[in-house]
Amino acid sequence: MFHIVINGCENVHVQGVRIIAAGDSPNTDGIHVQLSKNVNIIKCSIKTGDDCISIGPGTKNLWVEQVTCGPGHGISIGSLAKDLKEEGVQNVTIRKTTFMGTQNGLRIKSWARPSTGFVQGVRFLDSLMRNVQNPIVIDQNYCPHNLNCPNQVSGIKIKDIIYEGIRGSSSTQVAIKFDCSPKNPCTGIRLQNVNLSYLNKPAQSSCSNVRGKALNLVRPESCL
Repeated sequence: MFHIVINGCENVHVQGVRIIAAGDSPNTDGIHVQLSKNVNIIKCSIKTGDDCISIGPGTKNLWVEQVTCGPGHGISIGSLAKDLKEEGVQNVTIRKTTFMGTQNGLRIKSWARPSTGFVQGVRFLDSLMRNVQNPIVIDQNYCPHNLNCPNQVSGIKIKDIIYEGIRGSSSTQVAIKFDCSPKNPCTGIRLQNVNLSYLNKPAQSSCSNVRGKALNLVRPESCL
């Protein structure tokens, strides 16, 4: 299910950890953090068949730096909205990360159902993408394999999310996808110095129910 779980903890420092599982191995998340605060994950290499690092409800003050992911599903906040009453995720910094051939890069995902949860104060800084399917993605209609989807609208409120210094290549044409909740649109989303290409050509952005701004160079052209 997970290799390492940090659950209900304070002041945890993880450094120099190497995790290896087959790229097609199911549910082999590398490091999972939830209901914890003041957690640092530094200089780790994570190759799995699922999320490299997964960040669950109740995570506060998380610092991730110099982590290499791939294969796997990238770094994910969520999935959220599993429960109606759910703690939020706040004050997360993820910097100097590298993604090699992963399904996702920097992802926030929630089920389309009511929830008291939220995501706020997230900084995605200085990431290198190499042949990543979804380099930047917010998915508030998360439903893997499209089985038993709730088909409601996500109650998770997502705000104050910064993507800065994200560069590299997407293996699909849509390199930036914001699919937010119609009831609770994503707000305060900022793209700054982003340069993502698809097959050495311009990539595309897709926006739904999101408000924010793009600063300096942003490729693909922002739909914010």
